[in-house]
Amino acid sequence: MSTDGHGHPRPMWWTVVLAGVVVAVTFAVVIVAGKTQQPQALPVPAEAPVPAQPVPEAPAVTDDALALDFAALQERIGGDIGIAIAGADGPAVSLGTWSTGAAWSTSKIPLAIAALRYDGLTEASPTMVAAITRSDNASAEAMWSSLGDPRTAADAVDAVLREYGDPTIVQSQRVRPGFTAFGQTQWALTDQAHFAAAALCDPRNAPVTNLMGQISDDQRWGLGVIDGSRFKGGWGPTESGGYLVRQFGLVPTPTGTAAVAIAVQPSSGSFGDGTAAMTEIASWLSSHVAELPSGGCAT
Repeated sequence: MSTDGHGHPRPMWWTVVLAGVVVAVTFAVVIVAGKTQQPQALPVPAEAPVPAQPVPEAPAVTDDALALDFAALQERIGGDIGIAIAGADGPAVSLGTWSTGAAWSTSKIPLAIAALRYDGLTEASPTMVAAITRSDNASAEAMWSSLGDPRTAADAVDAVLREYGDPTIVQSQRVRPGFTAFGQTQWALTDQAHFAAAALCDPRNAPVTNLMGQISDDQRWGLGVIDGSRFKGGWGPTESGGYLVRQFGLVPTPTGTAAVAIAVQPSSGSFGDGTAAMTEIASWLSSHVAELPSGGCAT
């Protein structure tokens, strides 16, 4: 089995005792300003009208309804979780208590796009295939090195992020021994969701986006259980030892796609509990797919 977490074996179990676990948390929806007007929630289709007594249209599902349902989900899962959902236009909806942290292997997507542009490729290289579909760290390091010295490489990935309005600054130095520099980039869920909505719908990036639909079976937890999804995961230990597990990508909806970014820090600190929580969150997304902000590119 290959490794991830930028130097740690993939499903190794870590146990930490997390103090002060907060239960029964009040949740709020955070609307992150977008470049266009706020999207309207999708209404539930009305039945065909009956002569002389038409059936009224059902009320649209609101962001508050999503927040309440997500609050119940987080209470069941426990730990620290967060999700951001964005359509092709407008602001993102943010739910949960986790908002930003190390990108881990999710950073391999803008890195691969930067390498694609730098090499002038129209199809994915074997290095890109391995780095994305198997989350192979040696292949990702090779892409990084191909862009130049660490500062130049970080600038190249920064340029990709800026192209799609993402202000995230890519880490150029190894700030944690044994882990990649780019994997320690602090990437907020809302920024990641907006990046996915823009970059993954850009046809120039199709060689990379298509690989996100070919993730290896052992990494198809979370968004991987949703038919037609395209995604990339990332995971690794926090400085206190417990695992952070992340995913982001595109999920098909009745009106196009929703860009989704998810993070989980399970109370147990274990990778296995993190991936199980990811799958539970993905199932929740599936049950609310018609209510998600969406639009833009079709899967």
